[in-house]
Amino acid sequence: MALMITDECINCDVCEPECPNGAISQGEEIYEIDPDLCTECVGHYETSQCVDVCPVDCIPLDPNHQESEDELRAKYERLMAQSA
Repeated sequence: MALMITDECINCDVCEPECPNGAISQGEEIYEIDPDLCTECVGHYETSQCVDVCPVDCIPLDPNHQESEDELRAKYERLMAQSA
């Protein structure tokens, strides 16, 4: 699954620089995660870096973007090929 940021976000700015895929950006009111870029850090780290640094625990799995570990890894590989 991709991750999402809930409206509990306090705009603290710590999650955006932690995302290795550039999936996090400032939205109109809170930070947002682009599900097409989010791999839950699969391929980069053992854990989702944005979740690890979030001080208010507002980054759950996005139930609207369910993906298996294999699908996340395939997305990671596709993203890395595009950036090369």
